[in-house]
Amino acid sequence: MSFFTTFVRNRAASWQKRPVRSLLFGVTLFLMLDIGRYLVWPPVGWLETEQPRTTSFMEYRQEQWQNGPKAKDGKAMRIRQQWVPLKRIAPALRQAVVTSEDDLFWKHDGFNFSQMYDALKRNWDKGRMAAGGSTISQQLAKNLWFTPERSILRKIKEAIMTWRLELALDKERILELYLNVAEWGNGVYGAEAAARHYFGKSAASLSRGEAARLAVMLPSPLRRTPSSAIVKRLSSRLLKRMPR
Repeated sequence: MSFFTTFVRNRAASWQKRPVRSLLFGVTLFLMLDIGRYLVWPPVGWLETEQPRTTSFMEYRQEQWQNGPKAKDGKAMRIRQQWVPLKRIAPALRQAVVTSEDDLFWKHDGFNFSQMYDALKRNWDKGRMAAGGSTISQQLAKNLWFTPERSILRKIKEAIMTWRLELALDKERILELYLNVAEWGNGVYGAEAAARHYFGKSAASLSRGEAARLAVMLPSPLRRTPSSAIVKRLSSRLLKRMPR
């Protein structure tokens, strides 16, 4: 084989690889920019004093409703939500939610790494993204800016926004925001709306038992109700763990 023939073949092989390299570079650059923008956008500081009018999660649920069998004439889902400050939410509900959802909330910086490891192990064993292991701060970030999509890419973005929330806001404000945007049923968002919808009273007036039942609904708010057997059983266990 002549030197010229070898040279031509090598160059041809190099040209064939170039489009693949360019594609990989383009995809890598896109992912870096797509993730990196969350370091500066969307802004977070305004949440210290202002309330979000809606959340990405609410918009996702509305879109689901409009495309689902329950929608009538394309009308939007009725959103029931009433903002209240943390001091107007019963201490029992605050304790119940923290104990049930994130018992190290007051101590961590947004991430419970032990819980995340356990969730990762369960996901590995099941071969899919089944368990989340999210803290209240992570759940707030997901509700404000993302959807329930389970993907590594979304979790990375959520982690960045969680870190920014913890830097910008104190724990009381994070809990206040979460308790006002958390989903508690079909179109029911926030502690005040949940208390009035299920118990006919304000969030400030909830008893320990009622607070525990609302807290254990949070992992599956569309499938659980305060009167369901699983909620009664789980809330009974939760009451034993809650501080007096």
